[in-house]
Amino acid sequence: MEHSEQKEITGRVHSLETFGLVDGPGVRFVIFLQGCHMRCQFCHNPETWNMEGGQAYTARQLFEKACRYRSYWKDNGGITVSGGEPLLQPDFVTELFMLAKEKGIHTTLDTSGNPFTLEKPFISKFDRLMEVTDLFMLDVKDMSEEKHKTLTGWSNRNILQMADYLSEHEKEMWIRHVLVPGLTDGEEELSELRDFVQGLKTVSRVEILPYHTLGEFKWEKLEMEYPLKGVRVPTDEEVSRAEEMLGIKNL
Repeated sequence: MEHSEQKEITGRVHSLETFGLVDGPGVRFVIFLQGCHMRCQFCHNPETWNMEGGQAYTARQLFEKACRYRSYWKDNGGITVSGGEPLLQPDFVTELFMLAKEKGIHTTLDTSGNPFTLEKPFISKFDRLMEVTDLFMLDVKDMSEEKHKTLTGWSNRNILQMADYLSEHEKEMWIRHVLVPGLTDGEEELSELRDFVQGLKTVSRVEILPYHTLGEFKWEKLEMEYPLKGVRVPTDEEVSRAEEMLGIKNL
């Protein structure tokens, strides 16, 4: 939906977190948007997939709600938009972030990159969003395209293309990787991810997100079969090994 003077654009919001500590620098007001096209086998929020769910907000309503918690943010916190997949609602996020930047508030976008394309009209919308986004947190699920399709149902080519695009446009990035034993923890794929990240110019942080099973009950509640049933969580040693392989020194 295009922005117009007559009608404010609205977004579909799944949930809000008023005191987020792992979704960008400092203390964050985290907005989880509704809707995602990916079907990650290890998704812990499958209830966010449906584009029609959640609650409708205008950008201003959401911004004013966030600002009630501004005293928590100090000098290094701000607003993070996550999902679901926020790039499915680029006009809404841009309007929200424009309001934030007018007040000098730090903005972070947490995305899987799945909707990214260089085709119009998306890329024009993305360029506008990029201007008002201080930090992109990009999830790289797997470097192998075939394995990525198995894990998520989609190719990863456009996601890696998005990382290159952000690097070329000098936008700060954090790269995140979910570590699933036996699936995304192979030496070869971690080495390939390390090499890819080293080729980007604007990555300020790399994070390993250990796989957990906390979302399994949500799949069961939605009467869906959990595809990773029986897969264990990684040990501390396995997480440390992966961090070493990726050259992570920012913990």
